[in-house]
Amino acid sequence: MLKSAARYFLLPTICTLLFVACGNDFIFEKSINIPDASWSYDNKLPFEFEVKDTIQAYQILLEVEHAGDFGFQNCYVQITTKFPNGEEKKQPVSLELAGQSGIWNGKCSGNTCTLEIPLQGKAKFNQVGKHSITVEQFMRVNPLVGIKAISLKIKQLE
Repeated sequence: MLKSAARYFLLPTICTLLFVACGNDFIFEKSINIPDASWSYDNKLPFEFEVKDTIQAYQILLEVEHAGDFGFQNCYVQITTKFPNGEEKKQPVSLELAGQSGIWNGKCSGNTCTLEIPLQGKAKFNQVGKHSITVEQFMRVNPLVGIKAISLKIKQLE
């Protein structure tokens, strides 16, 4: 009887603790929805976050949510990073949404696909304070139809 009660109490408790312990380690996570899944040049997506540790390494991820019938294999964006001292760096990035065979990368459900793309694996910020990353669409079409949301996630590495 005691073994049976322990099994019904301990097993769910251990599973719950493991689930909570394996949660994400994101120090920053923000998602911005694109109205009507129509991303225009003037709709720059701002992400602001605070950095308190210049020794710690971070992984920076960009999550793209797009329509299953999106008309392109990739999506060019321009990423602008602004540092606390006012310095800015701009970099064009190609987000590879599908493989060479045309099959979407990431997970698709219904008419929505979601893909998490690593931007930097071991980033270190050499200034404390408020940083901002702005993502803007950098394709040849305006507006770009089919991008539903962009999320920025920053994860502290061990």
